Amino acid sequence: MAVVKELIRTEGNGSISFGDYGLDTKSKLSDFDHQGDMYKVKTFKEITKLERNGVFVYESVPGTAVFGLEQTDGSMCFSVEGQGDAQITVGLEENMDYEIFIDGESTGKMRTNLGGKLSFSVELANEAAAQVKIVKL
Repeated sequence: MAVVKELIRTEGNGSISFGDYGLDTKSKLSDFDHQGDMYKVKTFKEITKLERNGVFVYESVPGTAVFGLEQTDGSMCFSVEGQGDAQITVGLEENMDYEIFIDGESTGKMRTNLGGKLSFSVELANEAAAQVKIVKL
């Protein structure tokens, strides 16, 4: 079971990792400075949520641990682990088409809503990690 015990951290390659789905009670950390942006994370076994500068970035139900999150104008990629299947919602550009890849396989194309949110499910059997890549079309 890999989790981020410090709730959020910067990795050596400049990405961020966050989330501890092993917690029984909700924990949060605010004002985490990463490359000039302020991050806030809330996490425990039921939900993991990340905001950047007060704007929604990531949410999973139930809670997960996310490793190596990198986001550019055209893509988002990360590795995710959890105790079971998870519903993930990410914040992207509104009214845009994206293709989602899980473990290198395309799950199809989706359009974000007016708020820029995109939701999808990830199968996380036996706490194995899944690689997620979302690419703007």
